[in-house]
Amino acid sequence: MDFKRAASVTAWLLLGLIAYSTLSPLAMRPHMGSWVQVERFGAFGLLGLMFAIAHPRHVLSVLSIVLAAAVGLELTQMLSADRHARLIDLAVKMAGAGGGVGAGWLLTRHWQRFRVGGARVNENANYRGENIGASRPGTSA
Repeated sequence: MDFKRAASVTAWLLLGLIAYSTLSPLAMRPHMGSWVQVERFGAFGLLGLMFAIAHPRHVLSVLSIVLAAAVGLELTQMLSADRHARLIDLAVKMAGAGGGVGAGWLLTRHWQRFRVGGARVNENANYRGENIGASRPGTSA
């Protein structure tokens, strides 16, 4: 399984977990800490990051879908008697989604720089196979 497919599977599973957490009764909602706004931001940030990594050529579509999911889940809370939709919650979710998609876009755009263990190529060298830090014949390093 390649990295993009793993990110896609993770993103869809995360969306399911977020939907469950958002729409389940308050007593059944999983809690990770005492400040729920950080949880909301982090959950939608991670969701946006995973979808952006899974679909790097469709960043605007990914952003639209993740923002629509935030709006849809927040509005769906109005159907439940013990849950409520608030504008501040939606703003935090949308900020997290935007930040996550932006981070995923940057990560996929500059993927070669973040690779661990890969040989970096000197972009300014005439010969593309020359590694950074390697000296040319006849020069001192």
